[in-house]
Amino acid sequence: MQITINLRHLATRSLQLKDEISADELGLNQLDELIRVPGPVLYELEVQKMGPGILVTGRVTVRLECECARCLKPFSLLADLKDFAVQLSLEGEEAVEVDGDFVDLTPYLREDIVLAFPQHPLCEPGCAVLKKQTAPGNEAQPGDESQMTSSAWAVLNKLKL
Repeated sequence: MQITINLRHLATRSLQLKDEISADELGLNQLDELIRVPGPVLYELEVQKMGPGILVTGRVTVRLECECARCLKPFSLLADLKDFAVQLSLEGEEAVEVDGDFVDLTPYLREDIVLAFPQHPLCEPGCAVLKKQTAPGNEAQPGDESQMTSSAWAVLNKLKL
């Protein structure tokens, strides 16, 4: 399914679009291994003719199921594009593709949703990195030499200059 508009309808009035589209139809679930879109993408858009182009404004909402990039804990996040806006030219070099009288808005919606994905999803701002597991009975004591060897810089600590 695509989100399309008929340009002939825009000649006399603006259009209101309110519906949902699945994440699979937008191709959102194969983009990032830490982010999945389990449900539909909801949109409320107003499309209006503006000079030699069209202006699309509105709101787009999508629920994201993420894995924390640090601790791998699953969490949910709401991507709410309250001020979605795109201006599409119908003339010139950057003219949008028109098929008959129809313009497909789907790629523009998809692009803004993908840009709303977190680059490094974190379950909380202060999330700690996974700690190394030590074997039972091998816990390091404060000041113990084994703590220093776990550091990447431990070899430098042994240098005598």
